[in-house]
Formats: sequence, structure tokens, C-alpha cells
Amino acid sequence: MQGSEIFADATRERLVRSKIAAVLVLDEAEQAVPLARALLGGGIDAMELTLRTDAALEGLRRIKREVPEMLCGVGTILNPLQVQQVLDAGGDFGVSPGTNPRVLHAARQAGLSFAPGVVTPSDVEQALEYGCRLLKFFPAEPSGGLAYLRSMAAPYAHLGVQYIPLGGIQLDNMTSYLADPLIGAVGGSWLAPRDDIRRANWDAITLRARQARKMADTAA
Repeated sequence: MQGSEIFADATRERLVRSKIAAVLVLDEAEQAVPLARALLGGGIDAMELTLRTDAALEGLRRIKREVPEMLCGVGTILNPLQVQQVLDAGGDFGVSPGTNPRVLHAARQAGLSFAPGVVTPSDVEQALEYGCRLLKFFPAEPSGGLAYLRSMAAPYAHLGVQYIPLGGIQLDNMTSYLADPLIGAVGGSWLAPRDDIRRANWDAITLRARQARKMADTAA
């Protein structure tokens, strides 16, 4: 093992307390602030902006400046350069779809709270080598869902590892995940579909966020 937990305690505690992180794709940086406010209006105070468009980092800067109460991380981090870019833009944490050792090393060296993507025991063990104890389980449902995760996670339970499932998570299965102690939070791309963001359909996003908040709060 390479030292202590890479995810800062306060950031992890806040994400776990939030239970849900909205996973988002921005086409324009101008969408970022009203989107963050729409989610907050529905009770969702954690989000992950994906680095799939050029607008993500500028959107992050605007959210950190104008909506500081939002816990804002960045996903789809695929190379070490992006680790520093996320830190420079004020990101609270980083997420990747897989377990790239170069990215994990860069995140650890830079001090960025980081959750790599895992789907096999080998992925988990590689993440553990870099001090990761909060891991993204991706793609969750296509890989076998909660039943598969329970089997895969069993050898590492004594290490305090928790998971953030993403991929196929919806309102109808979210609470079953959240009720399991393996789960730190869930990632939800359904909360703010790209088309709703493009159309500035903020009321629809707030409504979905409110529904998700209510259901998450009922999970054990």
C-alpha cells in the first residue's frame, strides 16, 4: 500500500452525506451556474462535471466562484495533465472510468481526492496500492449490479472500502444500492440529461433532484 487514504476525510464525508452526485455533461460554460442552482433547489449538493467537452473546466471555475455551497468534482480524468487542470480550476475531487496508474500517481502527488473506476478485483487491488478507499464501480448495472459488487468486494471489506456505482443507476434501483453499507454514494446521470441542460430546462432538473433527494433520504 502506498500510504494513507487519497480522498480527504472532509470531502469523503460530505459526499457520503450527500448520497447522490449528479453526473453532468456541459456544452457551454454558461450552463454551469444555473445548472448547479437547479440541482441545489432540489436538494442535490454534489456533482461531477465530466471532461467530455471543452466547457467543463470553465464551468467548474464558475460554479466554485458563484455557487460555493456545491461540492463539485470532475470526472473522465484520463491523463496526468488533467489532474493538475482540475486542481487549478478548484475541483473538490476527481474521478476516472478506470484505474490508470499514471493518473493515480499524479492525483496522489498533487493531493487531489480521487476515486478511480473499478469493475474487477484486480482493479480494486491496483487502486488500493495508491491509497484509494472510495472507488467508482463502473459500469454498475451492465457488470452485474449490486449482487456482483457484493461478491467482488468481499475480500476487501475489512479495509473499509466503499463504492460509488455509476451506469444504469436510476430512481427505481437507487435506494437498493444506498441501503447497502458498501455504497458511499451513487452517481446519477439521469438527474440532468444533456438535452435538458441544452434547453435550459432547469425546472425539470430541480424536480428530478427533489424526487431523488426524497428517495435517498428514505434509504437506510
